[in-house]
Amino acid sequence: MEKKKLTKRILIGLTAIGPGLFLIGYNIGTGSITTMAKVGAEHGMTLTWALVLSCIFTYVLMVAYGKTTLVSGKTALSTIKTNLIYGKPLAIYILIALVIGELLALMGIFGIVTDLIKEASRLLFGGPGWNTLTITVVLVIALYALLWIGKYQVFEKFLIILVILMGLSFIIVFFMVKPSFSSIAGGLVPSIPKTDGTLRLIAAITGTTCSAAVFIMRSTVVAEKGWTIKNLKLEKRDSAVSASMMLFLSLVIMAVSAGTLHVMGMKLNNTVEMISLFEPLGGKIAAIILILGIVGAGISSIFPIILIAPWLISDYTGRERNIRSPMYRILGLVGVLFGFGMQFISTTPPLLMVFSQAFQALILPAVAIPIFILINRKSLMKEYVAGPAMNFSLVVIIFYSLLTSYFAIAGFF
Repeated sequence: MEKKKLTKRILIGLTAIGPGLFLIGYNIGTGSITTMAKVGAEHGMTLTWALVLSCIFTYVLMVAYGKTTLVSGKTALSTIKTNLIYGKPLAIYILIALVIGELLALMGIFGIVTDLIKEASRLLFGGPGWNTLTITVVLVIALYALLWIGKYQVFEKFLIILVILMGLSFIIVFFMVKPSFSSIAGGLVPSIPKTDGTLRLIAAITGTTCSAAVFIMRSTVVAEKGWTIKNLKLEKRDSAVSASMMLFLSLVIMAVSAGTLHVMGMKLNNTVEMISLFEPLGGKIAAIILILGIVGAGISSIFPIILIAPWLISDYTGRERNIRSPMYRILGLVGVLFGFGMQFISTTPPLLMVFSQAFQALILPAVAIPIFILINRKSLMKEYVAGPAMNFSLVVIIFYSLLTSYFAIAGFF
């Protein structure tokens, strides 16, 4: 009886922080895993400072966007469109840029997930493993079927399960690898290694953690939850849980890679390379656990990405968010079909993922500057305008977003 009560309390607690877990599932996907693993492989823990800063800024922006939604009752793009001088073109730019960035990420995610499922089938059954095209077809059909019959609440519960699975998988592997804690602490001292691609990786860390899409989506999932200004404390707590979990999981992934790939002097060009390293450490069980974690992370990201275009259009136009409506089903089908993209592109999934995450960093100023203006607008926020601490934080974030945008451009060109 006591066990049942404890289980019920845990489930109620998880439901209460649903938006935060939804965004963890969305944000800590294969994009984060490949970016953090590549950072750990190439630079060890020396870029820990960039991850910590990004997660702190993520918390501030999540609170800011969530609070604006609680007070105004409107979602992000709708608020930007109606309350800023050039709100309409800015909202359209954000919508288009986010959809492009997320579709690029979707192709990379499908490529990584199918490669890993093929590797798992090889480990379990021998031979060359299942065909990646066949795996893609099965995944596309299964995911679209879930989208066709689903509701937001169903997605939220499904994502909670995947986030827990992902978290446990990486924690188990973390203790198997036993990385040096002194190297993690040393990475908190800001430094930029003078090697090719470092600026691009810093931009990718920012893009995958402090993602513009997260803050726009944040307002939507808070609205879906039906929260009002009475839930302000809960909204802040939910943001803190989400940002803390993002930091913890990302740090674990980076440390796992630093303790294996970096020590061996290897760079992560293919996710399967990372899996093959765990067989000597913990046999097939360790490899399968890691595959489960990454696949769980990937699928947890795919659902929100499929929904991002119709959700953003609903946000911009003020339409009802109905997953079963024709618009959602048509755009959801278009989105999930991008899963076949890696079958026709020659680049590797990890490189495409790093590119898509660095691209996200370019959009960050377009969401950081508007929220600074909106949260200080008395006519919109009334007595809930930002205080000195929030304003200082937002100014710092704006400067950092401009710096990482420069890093993204310099890193690629």
